[in-house]
Amino acid sequence: MDLKLKDKIALITASSKGLGKAVALRLSQEGAKVMICSRNKENLLKTRDEIATKTGGIVKAFIADVTDKEQVKTMIDGIVDEFGTIDILVSNAGGPPAGKADDFSLDDYQNAIELNLLSTINLCYKVLPYMKKQHWGRIINITSVSAKQPIDVLILSNTSRAGVLGFSKSLSSQVASLGITVNSVCPGYTKTERVENLAKAFEESGKGTQQDFYNNLEKTIPMRRVGTPEEFAQTVAFLASEGAGYITGVALQIDGGYIRGLF
Repeated sequence: MDLKLKDKIALITASSKGLGKAVALRLSQEGAKVMICSRNKENLLKTRDEIATKTGGIVKAFIADVTDKEQVKTMIDGIVDEFGTIDILVSNAGGPPAGKADDFSLDDYQNAIELNLLSTINLCYKVLPYMKKQHWGRIINITSVSAKQPIDVLILSNTSRAGVLGFSKSLSSQVASLGITVNSVCPGYTKTERVENLAKAFEESGKGTQQDFYNNLEKTIPMRRVGTPEEFAQTVAFLASEGAGYITGVALQIDGGYIRGLF
């Protein structure tokens, strides 16, 4: 299936590893010109070279912290100066620390909101003028199933990521007539470094082995397995495509059936 993404300019943030990296690779495979960013220069350049080698596509790397408005502005300006616009934004950021209510201060909540919610809002505001001008754009904001079905040990993520869903839904209705779609994706448990770290923490706490962690986790998922970054990336690529032009305002869970609610 041709997603008609050839030569589209796609910015994927927090994309040196994990889900962001998988999305960048998938979009590059579809022919998009891919812009990736991360705070970690070593990982970023390694990922840039890896994707470019695999796909033969144009891959540009920007060292940027998505919570820093000036760094984001510099990155966006650099992309537009070279390529003229941004067609696709996949807004992504790392998750805040795991823990329960008693583990965190008000400052921790502030940091989580800046990381997940305010960074998304800022990125959207920065790319929208170009999308409005061309009457075409795709915004996909990566959140988590915890934004729909809170996870006890992820109270910071539950709080900050839920705000992304509200913002995305509101924005989607305000730009829909301009040919711009705004959707959220809510990944469930996927075999990324973050989930692997949760497994290590489980073992270190003395609750069992890492395999016990995965066995317990898979019992909560109807498909009885964790997802792969590649499965997630293919769904995001479709939402970025021409064929998804009538899908907007959606908060789509990609979770193997983990969320049991109707909405």
